[in-house]
Amino acid sequence: MSLFETEALILRSYNLSEADKIVLLLTEEHGLVRGVAKGAKRLKSQFGGSLEPFTIVKASIYQKETSELASIRHLELIRSYFGSASNPEFLHQFSYLVEMLIEFAPPNDPNERLYRMTKVCLESASENAGSLEIVGLYFEIWLLKLCGFLPDWSHCEVCRTEFSRDERSTLQMNFNLRCDKCKQSRADGTLTGQDREIMLSAQRMGPAKFIRTVENAASKNVSVILRRMIAHVLGREFANGKIVKAKGYS
Repeated sequence: MSLFETEALILRSYNLSEADKIVLLLTEEHGLVRGVAKGAKRLKSQFGGSLEPFTIVKASIYQKETSELASIRHLELIRSYFGSASNPEFLHQFSYLVEMLIEFAPPNDPNERLYRMTKVCLESASENAGSLEIVGLYFEIWLLKLCGFLPDWSHCEVCRTEFSRDERSTLQMNFNLRCDKCKQSRADGTLTGQDREIMLSAQRMGPAKFIRTVENAASKNVSVILRRMIAHVLGREFANGKIVKAKGYS
């Protein structure tokens, strides 16, 4: 049993009973945490607006080792993105990113870099309303990287030769790249030097600089490949920007 305090991002909340809610938080020090906020539905609840999605809080949480659900004792509001979340496009994009976090991040598995990356993406999107697609792309790249699924696109997987700036490369079924000399007759697409540079730039820059560097049109091919990669990792399919079902099942 332990009582701890941590900064956290509210991802979702669900009705549990007449007065209580289940809250899903991404915490800075403890990863994904599911907890019960007792009395959260009451008019004079201590939680107030701190349970709104995409709200950053300081959370006081009590966790029993034998229980899947923690007890959320107190939330102190740090920053609210309620105004940004009223934009349907913002809400749609970050609802998708929340779904990605839930799918990829194991419960109660600390990952401070994942928390900081999610937080800075949220801040960048709220300050640049026209950059949602680029922020989403940045998030996907870093989510795959931090979870160990992002291939190295700087060189050929066979001969290990680094690609030149303008060199085209072929995408393999395992999402690695090959040069023209090593490519197989069966490939799964082509990447330009610009495509590879977008991937590499995201790993060198913060999202604010990445937004200024990359245009939506230039990122389309990379975005399509990343969605295929995510679907492959999860064994799921995408429809209209959402994960819908397991592959091979009706």
